[in-house]
Amino acid sequence: MKKLSRTIMICLCMTMLALLFCGCEKGAGQSTEPKLLLGFSQIGAESAWRIGNTRDIEEQAEKYQISLMLENANQMQENQIAAIRRFIAYRVDVIAFSPIVEEGWDNVLLEAKNAGIPVILVDRVISTEKEGLTTCVIGADFYREGVMAAEYLIRKADSLGLEHVNIVEITGTANSTPMLQRQAGFMDTIADDGRMTVLESIDGDFLKSRGAECMRSLLASYGEEIDVVYSHNDEMTLGALPEIENAGLKPGKDMIIISIDAGQKAIDVLKEGRINCVVECTPKLGKELMETALKLKSGESVDPVIHPTETFFSDEMDPSQIAPRGY
Repeated sequence: MKKLSRTIMICLCMTMLALLFCGCEKGAGQSTEPKLLLGFSQIGAESAWRIGNTRDIEEQAEKYQISLMLENANQMQENQIAAIRRFIAYRVDVIAFSPIVEEGWDNVLLEAKNAGIPVILVDRVISTEKEGLTTCVIGADFYREGVMAAEYLIRKADSLGLEHVNIVEITGTANSTPMLQRQAGFMDTIADDGRMTVLESIDGDFLKSRGAECMRSLLASYGEEIDVVYSHNDEMTLGALPEIENAGLKPGKDMIIISIDAGQKAIDVLKEGRINCVVECTPKLGKELMETALKLKSGESVDPVIHPTETFFSDEMDPSQIAPRGY
């Protein structure tokens, strides 16, 4: 009888352990199994903005339990095309990428379409006559950013009583979406203001080193004739400022400085009075990307354009009240 009782107890214990083990296995599977596989091709790590964008996408992928295949193209379109082809070969659920330029994507995106893999554009758009190659674009309203920069300049010129304003523009990468649209928004807005003259637009490629080179060239050509520097991103702006100071001029006072991105370093310089206006372009697009990818996998429709809400910061306000930017 005692032997039978011991046998029953052993069996019960083994059954409970087996059930507990199975329950743990199931729970672990539920908590770690990815909801989808997302392939993302990033342009590079050329700026604090881009690094912040990558970090946010990685953090949001983990938060949404999405498996992320992330590749850095190091500023080369051929690297992005190769990455997209690898994503297709790997049969990811969704492809997303930030195109370095607008042209030259038709062939590889047609391959993705034929493979039945939806494609999301992040931060930038492409130029194509073919329909259905991408599902949507998630990113800033670059045209509106240019408009906000120009509207600030008009208000600043009014407040200073300026009768004539000479502008130099340091643009982003030639033919990239932000370069084209930030320029268009700015130029369209100042077009009817007879005080505004654009002396030159020069390609700074969104790089700090190129911003410095461009500013040296512009100062050599125009010197103290320059009233305004309109720079398409903070990195180029931060490269340009020391060149202005080396020429014996005070940025923010002798020249009006307008930048785009609103990263922490630029906000710090705004607080110092060496930048007059910084238009926000948030890199935090990860939440929208993950939610959109999940909708596409489940067969839901998505909006063709998804813009975050953005603002600007300037010497018209108290910059000490600006919260930490996080990038």
